[in-house]
Amino acid sequence: MDAARGAAESQEQPPAATTPAAPGPADAPSPAPADGPDPTVDSPEQLGRPLPEGVRHRVVGIAADALGGLPAAELPVSLRQYAKFTPARRAKYAATALAAALEADPAFRLRIADRLRLGQPDLVQALEAGSVPGAADPMDVAAAAYLLRPAGWARLVSEAGEQVERAGAEGAAAEAARLVEKLQEELAELRAQSRADLDRQRADSEGVRREAESLRKKVRTLESDTRRAQAEARKAQSELAEARAAAATEHSAAEAEARRLRHRITELETALETGRRSAREGRSVEDMRLRLLLDTVLQSAQGLQRELALPVAQIHPADLVDAVAPASASPHDVARRALAEDDPALLDQLLAIPQVHLVVDGYNVTKTGYPTLPLEQQRIRLLGGLAMLAQRTQAEVTCVFDGQDLDVPVILAPPRGVRVRFSRTGETADELIRRLVRAEPQGRPVVVVSTDKEVADGVKKAGARPVASLLLLKRLARP
Repeated sequence: MDAARGAAESQEQPPAATTPAAPGPADAPSPAPADGPDPTVDSPEQLGRPLPEGVRHRVVGIAADALGGLPAAELPVSLRQYAKFTPARRAKYAATALAAALEADPAFRLRIADRLRLGQPDLVQALEAGSVPGAADPMDVAAAAYLLRPAGWARLVSEAGEQVERAGAEGAAAEAARLVEKLQEELAELRAQSRADLDRQRADSEGVRREAESLRKKVRTLESDTRRAQAEARKAQSELAEARAAAATEHSAAEAEARRLRHRITELETALETGRRSAREGRSVEDMRLRLLLDTVLQSAQGLQRELALPVAQIHPADLVDAVAPASASPHDVARRALAEDDPALLDQLLAIPQVHLVVDGYNVTKTGYPTLPLEQQRIRLLGGLAMLAQRTQAEVTCVFDGQDLDVPVILAPPRGVRVRFSRTGETADELIRRLVRAEPQGRPVVVVSTDKEVADGVKKAGARPVASLLLLKRLARP
C-alpha cells in the first residue's frame, strides 16, 4: 500500500523538463578491455542460494541512491515512477522493483555499478583486479561484487553472506550465553529469596498456629456465652410476645372506644353547628331585611324632607292630633308626574329614589340595542354603561343574564358597583329576576328593566316598577 501511495504521488506531480547533460565519464559505460569479456553480458556464474538479506538491502540502498542521478530515458519502465522520490523513500517503496530490475536488466545494473565506481573507486578497482581489501566491510564487498559481476562474484557474495551469518550466529550465541548467565544469577537470587520466604513463612505459620489455638479457646468460650444468651433471648422474646398480645388487645379496645367517642363527638358537633348555622342564617336574613327596610324608610323620609323643605320637626300638642300624614314616595308615584314611558328623565327620577334597586334583564337590553355583536361583546358593553350609571346615581344595580344556553363557564370580572348573575341550568333569566324581586322587603323601591311583558307583569305584582329596555339604552347613550 505504501509503494502504491508513493507511485500515485509521483504520478500526480509530473517531472520537470530537464536538459540531458552531456555524457561524462560518470555516465558513459566503461570500455571493456580489448581482450576481456563484454560487460553487458552476464557472467555464467550463478548464486547457489537466494541473495542474502543483508546483501540485498545494501544493493537496494546503493541503487536507490544512484537512481536519482540517471536520466529518465535510461531507467527501466517499472522504476520511472520512483525517479522523483527521495533515496529513503525509493529504498522503502521501490525495494522489490529495484531488486527485480537489477537482476533482470544488465544494462541498468552496469549503470548502477558505474555510480558505485565513482563512489568507492578503491573497492571497485580491487575487485576488478581479483583481490579483496582486508579492511573492507563484507557487506560492501558482496554488494559491489553483485553489481560488478567480476570473476568469482558468486563466491564473494556467498562468502559475505556466510560471514554475516556466522557473525550473527556468534552474536546470538554470545547474547544467549549472556542471557543464560543472567538467568542463572536471577535463579540463584530467587532460590535465596525462596529460602528466606520459606523460613519466614514457617515462623509466621508457627505464630498463626499459636494464635489459632488461642482463638479456638476464645470461640469455645463465646459459643458457651452465646448459647446462654440465646436461651435468655428466647425467654425474653416469649415474655415480650405475651406483653405485646396483651397490649394489642388493650389497644384494640381503646381504639374502638376512641372511635365510638369520636363519632359521637362528630355527631354532636355537627348538630351544634347545624343549629348555630340555622339560627345565624335566620337571624342574619331577618336582620338584613329589617335593616334594609329601615334604611329605605329613613332615606325616603329624608328625601321628602329635603324636597318639601320641611323644617326640623318639634313635638307640640298639635302634633298629637289625629291627621293624615304624607305617604312616602314609591316607584309607582313617579308615573303620575306626566312623563312619557320612553323619556330618559323617567329613569333618572326612579334612580333618584333612596335605596332604589335597579334590576336589568341583560340579554333583553343588549339584543334590543346592539343585537349584531357577539354575546361576550354585548355583555362587556352593557356592563360598562351600567358601571358608570351606578357611579353617578349610587343606586344598587344587578344585571341578570340567561345562563341555560352556556356551554362553558363565563370568565367575567364584574365592574365596580354592578352585581352580575347568570341563571342556573333549567332556569331562565325571567325566573331569576322574579326571585330577586321577591327577595326584597316590602316597601323597598325596585326598578326592573325589561321589554318582556311577562317579566313586567310578574314583577309589578311583586311590587317592582317595570321599565322598557329602550329607556335604559337612551339613558346610557346620554353623557
